[in-house]
Amino acid sequence: MTYSFFATISRMKYIERWALMRNSRPENLSEHAMEVAMIAHALCTIGNVRYGRSLDADQAALIGIYHDASEIITGDMPTPVKYYSRQIREAYKEVEAAAESHLLERLPEDIRPVYEQIFRGTGTGDDAYMRRLVKAADKLSALIKCIEEEMAGNNEFRTARTSTEAAVERMAEELPEVRDFVSEFLPPYGSTLDELG
Repeated sequence: MTYSFFATISRMKYIERWALMRNSRPENLSEHAMEVAMIAHALCTIGNVRYGRSLDADQAALIGIYHDASEIITGDMPTPVKYYSRQIREAYKEVEAAAESHLLERLPEDIRPVYEQIFRGTGTGDDAYMRRLVKAADKLSALIKCIEEEMAGNNEFRTARTSTEAAVERMAEELPEVRDFVSEFLPPYGSTLDELG
């Protein structure tokens, strides 16, 4: 018997993000997932090293890789639409959960629980905190996209940058890992290769 989970996941590269915006450079879901995984791993590492936490940074990276996998089925729902009202938010969460279940059904039963843990977790203790950091990584990735677009002369992302910066600032008030990443790693984004030196 064959299973289509990984072949389906590989289609993330065809899902364009920021569909309602004019992009100077398109971003696909695979690129975004890699960046979220990298940042989530960094946030957990900061938490473990600086704040004495016991977070599984490798698991956070895996969660980052798969965090938007449901969009292979649903497509990328633009933020203004997704958060327009509580009813739409709740309905979209149901659609996402159904899409995730559909993806997980494409795995053999013996390894499916491993991927269910990645997709859904326990929602308690260190797992819950780690998933908050993955959400923060997702928001940081969006902010980085806004910064890069503005640096490329695209003012289309100006409003998105303002609202995303505000969301990141709120997260940084509660999550010191986010505060550290913002102050130490965010400023060089948008620099040229020569400036990164």
